[in-house]
Amino acid sequence: MSIRHGLLALLEPGARYGSRLRTEFLARTGGTWPLNIGQVYTTLGRLERDGLVVQSGVDEAGRVLYALTEAGRAELRDWFTRPVQRASPPRDELAIKLVMAVGAPGVDVRQVVGAQRRHVAEALHGYVRQRADALARAHEHPEEMTRLLVLEQLVFHAEAESRWLDICEARLLRFTRAGQSGRSR
Repeated sequence: MSIRHGLLALLEPGARYGSRLRTEFLARTGGTWPLNIGQVYTTLGRLERDGLVVQSGVDEAGRVLYALTEAGRAELRDWFTRPVQRASPPRDELAIKLVMAVGAPGVDVRQVVGAQRRHVAEALHGYVRQRADALARAHEHPEEMTRLLVLEQLVFHAEAESRWLDICEARLLRFTRAGQSGRSR
């Protein structure tokens, strides 16, 4: 998630102070992605340095307000129209763990896969339950739609990870069997 662009989007309707941006970010994402206040202010500082936001005064409580500049609005419009690139996928800790476990002395890769499968199943169950709650509430509370969209993504990611683990396990099993039959000749 681009915190940078998320904050620009939250500033589009008008000036906000840091902790309000954090609260709105968490509300929009259903609290799925933690965002600490330090990240907000560090990002605001960079946005200000890059000319995308400016300090626009203080509110009645003395909190510094930030507002979009025209360059910030242009950057936001560009972000919304630009597809998210998949050419350079992010590093995935699970993929790294599995490839390092293959051939590592004393590591049973099937146990690693099994532990992850149990974790994913629990997470998927929780996401599906939360999604049902969000669906039930979305008709009365339109803000639940943003949470619902995030939960849908989490469900699909967990389902995909579960399928990938199945494939990994099947390949490892075939590899192990092929190795054993090669040694018995």
